[in-house]
Amino acid sequence: MYKNRTLSLSVAEASKYFKVVLLTGMRQVGKTTFFQHISDSKRKYVSLDNPKILLLAKKDPELFFQEYKPPVLIDEVQYAPELFPYIKMIVDNSDKNGQIWLTGSQQYSMMKNITESLAGRVAIIDMFGFSIYERENRAEFQKPFLPSINPPSLLRKKDVKETFETIWLGSYPKIVDYPEQAWSLFYDSYLKTYIERDVRQLINIVNESSFVKFISVAAARTAQELNLSDIADNADITLKTASKWLSILETSGIVYLLKPYYKNISKRFTKRPKIYFLDTGLCAYLTEWNNAKSLETGAMSGAFFETFAIVEIIKSYKHNGLNPSLYFYRDSNKVEIDLLIYQNGLLYPIEIKKTANPQKEHIKAFETLSKIADVGYGSLICLASQKYPITEKANAVSIWDI
Repeated sequence: MYKNRTLSLSVAEASKYFKVVLLTGMRQVGKTTFFQHISDSKRKYVSLDNPKILLLAKKDPELFFQEYKPPVLIDEVQYAPELFPYIKMIVDNSDKNGQIWLTGSQQYSMMKNITESLAGRVAIIDMFGFSIYERENRAEFQKPFLPSINPPSLLRKKDVKETFETIWLGSYPKIVDYPEQAWSLFYDSYLKTYIERDVRQLINIVNESSFVKFISVAAARTAQELNLSDIADNADITLKTASKWLSILETSGIVYLLKPYYKNISKRFTKRPKIYFLDTGLCAYLTEWNNAKSLETGAMSGAFFETFAIVEIIKSYKHNGLNPSLYFYRDSNKVEIDLLIYQNGLLYPIEIKKTANPQKEHIKAFETLSKIADVGYGSLICLASQKYPITEKANAVSIWDI
């Protein structure tokens, strides 16, 4: 059964003001299904996964657009960059907006072609796996999360067992309704397809097992500060190769790099970020947590809980068509805050703890932050069954209230 996506409103708005709408995201997050569901009968659909159609698009773009005239939805457009100059000509000769919809993986080469060929003409929108609201068929209620005194409480609270079942399962649409027995089969197939279809487009992998080892080593470090030398050593590859492969994981939507907060903006790009896998199910598969119970009680449970919370916050913004300013905080005294949301001159601090009994000591770092920056209301995201104040400037919030 189709589940509505929060992005519906963002795409509708983008189609009003832009001639081209590009929907990007990692493989199998539901881009094509979503676009097909919200498009009307007048819009043609064409997939460049079809070898014959792809050959036409690459060899004769002009004939391609004679066959597939706007309004049109072109799926997997990254396979035929030859189309971009022709898309530019078509939209420049038309006053109509929203005539061309595109889907594609967010690869560097494709994004470079898009920004160079279609600057000012294209709205680029990111899609992730199902958010917790979309899972519960309440997509229209999801708003960008920001700590507040009285946050809305719209979803049923789940206990620790149910929460880790959700974390372990992952957020890809095809896996959400799968039986548990199909979990390993799904992710095994996903990983093979990702390497064969996406990674091989960007680099020539001589030894596929080396890349699998690299991505598994990286997955074991989700929610940690990125130490690329350590990853390279444990994956038995060079630092240069690790850096190149990490950029592929980032541009293809597998990982998110959260920058540190510094008043000096240039330092945010020179200091080490934290790495988060954007799907906890894939991360669990790569790190060999074969069931939800072992993940819940295992050594990485806190890291997975933090990863899940961070990614859900990212989705709350991205699925509303917004690009949030997100950071983490760590100073020379090792005072840490998991997440900072910068908005309208204020930093909103968020701490994430796998606990049902949040304490004031969990957010003591908020006081340190207030000495160096203008700080807004803060939250401790946890497993509490209901929200309640911890201090005058921060509260405890269930992870199901993000």
